Amino acid sequence: MAKELFLEIGSEEIPAGFLPTAMRDLEQMIRKELTQARIPFGTVQTYATPRRLVLAVADVAEEQQRQEINLAGPSVKVAFDADGNPTKAALGFARSNGVEVAELTQKETEKGTYLFLSKVVEGQPVAGQLPAILERLVSGLSFKKSMRWKYLEVRFARPVHWLVALYGGEVVPFDYGNLTSGNISYGHRFMAPESFTVSGLQDYLVKAREHCVIVDPQERKQIIADEIARVAREEGGDLNVDEDLLEEVAYLIEHPTPLCGSFEQRFLQLPDELLITSMKAHQRYFTLTDPEGRLLPKFITISNTKPLDPAVVVKGNERVLRARLSDAMFFWEEDQKVKLETRLEALKKVVYQAQLGTSYEKVQRFTALAESLAQKLAPEALELVRRAAVLAKCDLETGMVYEFPELQGVMGREYATLEGENPRVATAIYEHYLPLQAGGALPGDDVGALVSIADKMDTICGCFGVGLIPTGTADPYALRRSAIGILNIILDRGYALSLPQLIAQAVSALEVKLTRPAAEVVTDVTEFMRLRLVNMLTGQGLAADVVEAVLTAQFDDVCDGLCRVKALAALKQQADFEPLAATFKRVGNIIKDGVDADVEPTRFEAVCEKDLYQALQQVEAAVAQAMAKADYAKALHSIAGLRPAVDAFFEGVMVMADDAAVKNNRLALLTRVSGLFSGLADFSRLAA
Repeated sequence: MAKELFLEIGSEEIPAGFLPTAMRDLEQMIRKELTQARIPFGTVQTYATPRRLVLAVADVAEEQQRQEINLAGPSVKVAFDADGNPTKAALGFARSNGVEVAELTQKETEKGTYLFLSKVVEGQPVAGQLPAILERLVSGLSFKKSMRWKYLEVRFARPVHWLVALYGGEVVPFDYGNLTSGNISYGHRFMAPESFTVSGLQDYLVKAREHCVIVDPQERKQIIADEIARVAREEGGDLNVDEDLLEEVAYLIEHPTPLCGSFEQRFLQLPDELLITSMKAHQRYFTLTDPEGRLLPKFITISNTKPLDPAVVVKGNERVLRARLSDAMFFWEEDQKVKLETRLEALKKVVYQAQLGTSYEKVQRFTALAESLAQKLAPEALELVRRAAVLAKCDLETGMVYEFPELQGVMGREYATLEGENPRVATAIYEHYLPLQAGGALPGDDVGALVSIADKMDTICGCFGVGLIPTGTADPYALRRSAIGILNIILDRGYALSLPQLIAQAVSALEVKLTRPAAEVVTDVTEFMRLRLVNMLTGQGLAADVVEAVLTAQFDDVCDGLCRVKALAALKQQADFEPLAATFKRVGNIIKDGVDADVEPTRFEAVCEKDLYQALQQVEAAVAQAMAKADYAKALHSIAGLRPAVDAFFEGVMVMADDAAVKNNRLALLTRVSGLFSGLADFSRLAA
């Protein structure tokens, strides 16, 4: 009979950002543990609040599945010496599998006679397996930051205070730190801190709610969304919908209660983004607007308790916000006393990165790079691009950005606007940081787009140039995000741009900073960008083999590459594509690196050679015309028309003829055929 497995880890408040990952890891880990232990199970559910992580697995079997083991060991020649005694190889194989050598059998195989082990491992009661599994589960959870407490050697996001572990309602005993699991949980820290017994998931959910804890984060999120919408309507405003903030707040509380407060009208002279960012980033407040979209001097906060006197709590929040906005007002007024451009000089004292120099040096590098891009892609905007690049980082030296680092770019735009800079320049100061996250907004103007590409490329090439290369999940300088940002901007704006040339130019500007050979850096960054594009395109649903085939053949112009991918993907959808691909793969396999020689028609011995040569000349002309117009679909269609002649060639002659001159001539002919794909696709990369 299957039973429910239930686990609750009760702790001090875990940071909200840790919880979604912990829930996912908890599910993946229990699935892996039960599968490896041969324990059948049903649905897996995870929940989280700031003070607890919860796991429930339905229909966990009472007994492990029996296992039939068939393992091949060493050959008989190796397993026994000349006297027939078992060698270390045989003894080791038997010992590692818990049997005696006498229990092993011998079987004939294509490679000779080998020792084999065949046995059946009966399933053991699951209850005896679970303590070790749950202990590994709890100790195996990892967090961005973890801590030790008391005298204990264990680590967790925050100190663990209780453990509930049940199987079919019975306690699964295991130890973690100074705790032993039981069936006792606890309610809301302030509203209902008393303990309660747990018998299973449904019992737990009901009792937790009775103790002022809503365990399901999605339910809390929906409650918060409904409540802040209701409060906004009652206050005569519209809610500034912020999904990220809503998600974060849902993991900050166990029992949501909305409260509405206000701030002084005078603070509305501050930029909206400053007000919204200050309330969101520091206080987790939701903001309101009037029907015309203007910010209202009101906010909604979510309390983790239901206060006896809400007015007292609201006044406390208003007091904290007033102090923060007063600071912002001070910086706003003080910053305007100094022109933005004059702050550029101060960047000479700001270290951008120890090996790459100051922020001033970085500005000089990406300004030159942005100017070069503008000359090629938007010459009419050259002066605006130059001006935007020079001012792009100046707000880093303002009091406002020092106090609110998340407003870099925003404040530069605001101060530039107040100083009468061209609106495109002011907007570019903000937009050059875009996109801020995966799928985020991109620059809407060439000025911001070109400065953004230049800044990000300087960052990537600089880090690669001094050996700060992303490895695995470690990417402290967010180089992957910068690379994806560059690629998305190029594709969004449709820039005809040689990425390797841009990389080489950026690396050249960093010459005095490099600790690695420049050519090596260019190669590595180019491949890094290529792989990001491969991941992007496959993530959009394009076939991985098609993307690899195209971007391996040539990686230069990103927009052009996407066109080639789409053209090949369309060709692959045709019914006769597989034999077509097989034909041209065969060409590539035969010629390998190709033959650097002219085709000599006088050496043709068969009609099929002459026919292929004539067809090839016609197709080459058609492909050249199509390629000149970037009509890759037509180019591929023309190449596909060559298949019958190539097939006839393979059927009619032996390429590797005994006569070296004839053989080389046939290889030269096939090299010409293969050359049709140059810059289009590497057919050897296509899946069968």
